[in-house]
Amino acid sequence: MKNTLKKTAVVCAMSAVGLGVNAATLDDTKVSFSGYIKTDALISDYSDGTLASGSIGREFYIPSLTPVGGPDEDVQFDAHIRQSRFRFTTETPADGNETIKGVLELDFLVTDGGNERISSSYLPRVRHAYIQYKNWLVGQTWTTFMDVSILPETLDFIGVTDGITFNRQTMLRYTNGGLQIALENPETTVTPFGGAGRIVADDNSVPDLIAAYTMQDDWGHVKVAGLVRQLSYNDGALIDDDETGYGIAISSKINLGSGDDIRMMFNTGVGMGRYSSLNTANGVVITQDNQLETIDSYGYSLAYRHMWSERARSSVTFSALNVDNDTALTGMGVTESTYSTRVNYLYSPTSAITVGAEYTFAKREIEAGLEGDMNRIQISAKYAF
Repeated sequence: MKNTLKKTAVVCAMSAVGLGVNAATLDDTKVSFSGYIKTDALISDYSDGTLASGSIGREFYIPSLTPVGGPDEDVQFDAHIRQSRFRFTTETPADGNETIKGVLELDFLVTDGGNERISSSYLPRVRHAYIQYKNWLVGQTWTTFMDVSILPETLDFIGVTDGITFNRQTMLRYTNGGLQIALENPETTVTPFGGAGRIVADDNSVPDLIAAYTMQDDWGHVKVAGLVRQLSYNDGALIDDDETGYGIAISSKINLGSGDDIRMMFNTGVGMGRYSSLNTANGVVITQDNQLETIDSYGYSLAYRHMWSERARSSVTFSALNVDNDTALTGMGVTESTYSTRVNYLYSPTSAITVGAEYTFAKREIEAGLEGDMNRIQISAKYAF
């Protein structure tokens, strides 16, 4: 035990001072440490309002937060290191040639702590924490309903947020070749009758069921994923109802040669809610009779990456979301549609360092007809290890 602790301390200390050690063996377990340090500077200009200090939308693009119907204010400058990321991976031999894999990954987005007056201290958060053995995965990681490989290389945290499925949560997943079947942690988001604030119900009694199949070839891949979920809300008084939500997502990455590629997704369904566009639309709305009614939506994204040289590349992206609200139930203040487009230039003087600049235009419209847009320039520097 003492030797194990000593080895762990040495590996962590050497990694911290930049000596390039990112793997060690502790007894029979191989431990690897990786991640990146990233600094972002953002200049944002909103046509119809502003985002308050501390808003998450000033760290990365969130479609539902683009202001509408407000006065035009001055541009906002923000700088942070919140995307910096640290990942620990373990591999332990098991019976035969099998291996048990463990992953723990953290970053600093969407957390409290500190302030910009003095310390700018940020609390870490868990992104991934799971184990894999044979065909099974248990723990928290990307939902099976999304396709990580179609996320473009952008300075923005996601890059095609409006039009894709995106989530991390706890699950039990079985994988066999291209087939994946998962039971994942449920959660229902509810729009009150007439609008007003979101209700996060947490009243589900069964997990979400997701199945996906990925077909791969030299040219790229196609993934088809299906979702079936219970949408449930019980307020302990007047409302106690369930609805069924479902959706389908089709995604693909096509290799064009010389490092160029096209990445795309289309998703549609009823009651997808939090799975789509960072929960821009909720899964259900409460009717006048205190029942639940699902909310329909569809989204799509397209990204093209071009390699200018071995060290330089650019991505151009477009993504959009459309929500079919029953305004007699949701009111006129909910989001009807959003879209964003961006273009960037990234340069890596070495394989470990990437610097770049990116321009983003985004637009949001609510059912009342009010709309607003965002222009943003983002400059980043990242050191990956």
